[in-house]
Amino acid sequence: MAPTKICCIGAGYVGGPTCSVMALKGKENVHITVVDINEERIAAWNSDELPIYEPGLDEIVKECRGKNLFFSTDVGGAIAAAELVFVSVNTPTKTYGLGKGSAADVKYIELCARKIAEVSTTNKIIIEKSTVPSGTAQVLKAILSVNCAAGVDFQILSNPEFLAEGTAVKDLLNPDRVLIGGDPTPEGDAAVAKLSQMYEFWVPKENIVTTNTWSSELSKLAANAFLAQRVSSINALSAICEATGADVGELANAIGKDSRIGPKFLNASVGFGGSCFQKDILNMVYLAESLNLREVADYWRQVIVMNDWQERRFSTRVIKQLFNTLAGKKIAVLGFAFKKDTGDTRESPAIYVCQHLLEEDAGLTIYDPKVKEAQMFKDIKDVCPDPAKVDRLVKRVTDPYEAMNGAHAIIVLTEWDEFRTYDYKRVYEAMPKPAFIFDGRRCLDHAALKEIGFQVEVIGKKFED
Repeated sequence: MAPTKICCIGAGYVGGPTCSVMALKGKENVHITVVDINEERIAAWNSDELPIYEPGLDEIVKECRGKNLFFSTDVGGAIAAAELVFVSVNTPTKTYGLGKGSAADVKYIELCARKIAEVSTTNKIIIEKSTVPSGTAQVLKAILSVNCAAGVDFQILSNPEFLAEGTAVKDLLNPDRVLIGGDPTPEGDAAVAKLSQMYEFWVPKENIVTTNTWSSELSKLAANAFLAQRVSSINALSAICEATGADVGELANAIGKDSRIGPKFLNASVGFGGSCFQKDILNMVYLAESLNLREVADYWRQVIVMNDWQERRFSTRVIKQLFNTLAGKKIAVLGFAFKKDTGDTRESPAIYVCQHLLEEDAGLTIYDPKVKEAQMFKDIKDVCPDPAKVDRLVKRVTDPYEAMNGAHAIIVLTEWDEFRTYDYKRVYEAMPKPAFIFDGRRCLDHAALKEIGFQVEVIGKKFED
């Protein structure tokens, strides 16, 4: 039997890893081409240095690339040849016009639909893989139906991803569930069954959940909203802990023992980041407002408000502890990615903490083992009105000890494992006194640091002098 030809439009954080694992598990049964108009990105996927970092991804790509997994800029050719077409393009929050600041910008989804209609001469199953607003399947159907060649039929499915960056390969290999939404028609059921077969190469059938497209699209937004809500809830409690004698770590452990609650996503921190949480909650807010459900919109908006406040609260704590002045002082920033084991900086709390500290004319020396200098500077300049100030006061280094040498304070903004292994006695000796460490991820050995002589400040805990 000939392999099923699959095209994925978009070679980013979702499309690349998803198709790599599908190629690994589908073996000779699938022929997958990942396409993108970004020539530099495709060149990276075809090189020894992939454009994204995920543990385990390099090995999978190298095993499958050139056999049943291909990366190309020939978007039209790959679409035309495929039976299944994944749409995995960026859907950022709109920065203009109607819905600015909350609605998803689906212009790239629309462009994909028009390209698919233009080049398709055979029936195809179109699969939403991007995070999209509820109702996008209907938009795709409307565009395809009036622009396609005579006799060509399209079935639209929703197949949202539930990946956590840093564990994406693990999540793909052993998913909690695979969700597929389609039309409740014989043709829709057949399309759902076809996509389900692709996942059944490695996912137990009982873990493949099928719904209608509306339920599938909304499930993605709801899942991320629930997770972000838990983070904002524990962060809100961390402020109470700091104002009293409670320890948010002990609190999280106690409530996490309740089987109705569970322990996941109860790690208090400087705030959540990543490409999905804020965007999906804002999508939910916009959806609720468009349905005239103001109270629902206000409820979910507060999750974002709390996250923004937590970032600002952490920055303010740094400023106050350093005697309300940061001008002329060196601040070592450990970590810039939004979480460990990824180089992704989208909506990273580090961006906004750096912004706040630069407002005080702090000198920032930043170390992150995976984030590239160009990305770091772009992110900070995007939120700072004075790019020249960023160039003057921000420095990125590749040696953590260089970052910390002579610093007035160290702030930990990503929970990289290596941060626990440093020789902090050596670091302390090279710092002006009092020497401060602000642990925004609760990942260091605070007792050991205090014994060395550091003044330790931690999210969700108040140390007695």
